[in-house]
Amino acid sequence: MGNHQSLESVKEAAKEAHEQAKTLARALPYLRRYTGDTIVIKYGGHAMVDNHLSNDFGHDIALLKQVGINPIIVHGGGPQINQMLKRMEIESNFIDGLRITSEAIIDVIEMVLAGTVNKQVATLINQAGALAVGISGKDGGLIEAHKLVKHVWDETLQCEKTIDLGLVGEPVHIDPRVLYALSGSGLIPVVAPIGTDKQGQTYNINADIAAGSIAGAVRASRLFMLTDVPGVLDKDGNLISELTEEEAKEAIASGIITGGMIPKIETCLEAVKAGAQAAVIMDGRVPHACLLELFTEGGSGTLIRSGKVL
Repeated sequence: MGNHQSLESVKEAAKEAHEQAKTLARALPYLRRYTGDTIVIKYGGHAMVDNHLSNDFGHDIALLKQVGINPIIVHGGGPQINQMLKRMEIESNFIDGLRITSEAIIDVIEMVLAGTVNKQVATLINQAGALAVGISGKDGGLIEAHKLVKHVWDETLQCEKTIDLGLVGEPVHIDPRVLYALSGSGLIPVVAPIGTDKQGQTYNINADIAAGSIAGAVRASRLFMLTDVPGVLDKDGNLISELTEEEAKEAIASGIITGGMIPKIETCLEAVKAGAQAAVIMDGRVPHACLLELFTEGGSGTLIRSGKVL
């Protein structure tokens, strides 16, 4: 005899199928809008270390590629680096969120970021049915960097002084040809934020800054910054859904935007200035955050753009 289902289970399945169809129909205008576009996603924080969220992320990125969008992933890996340095009994210190990077530490950073973490992220996407390729900023001359010069205010001397962060760098040029070659071949680039100068010296680069520089260079439709906060909050703790360049600068000056959010905002503004259409600071702890931002009316997080209408 064949399988039998109760009338209630049939109705429930039909209701679920109907909801799925409605969701797809609502997403259609957004699918059309972004087909053929490039989206740069900075992947890190809680979304990266939570197994359920990381699996969702892999499937979401595979879906974006399937519907004709070209995602580029730039990942961090601070906790993984910390674990390896601790295991190797190498002390690590930070100044304003930047790791002081010695020759010994840069070797560990490259091993962890361009090796273990990079391949883990690529594997997540591959297991979801897409084809991802892990590279670092050293591959194809993608990220040319130079030493980052950090200035801090000395309260005792009442003057600015220069801090030597070691082999911490910042991008001075992005050559996106390797990204175009991979994306054009149906592959998804997964980038570890490491670069070199003209002499071949390797530099540790903040993943936010690397993602912003890449987004500007490829003129991305969106830069997504996955963080552990909902976005930019106003003085009452409410989410600000959108900021122009002028509004963002004013919010920093007035003290609404403070602390670690300031460099993220500045990175987004630089990306938009360099050629990205807009940037979004969003909560990577929310399942399917990237899909919610792209394919729903309300979006997710805080969108930062120039004063021009998108």
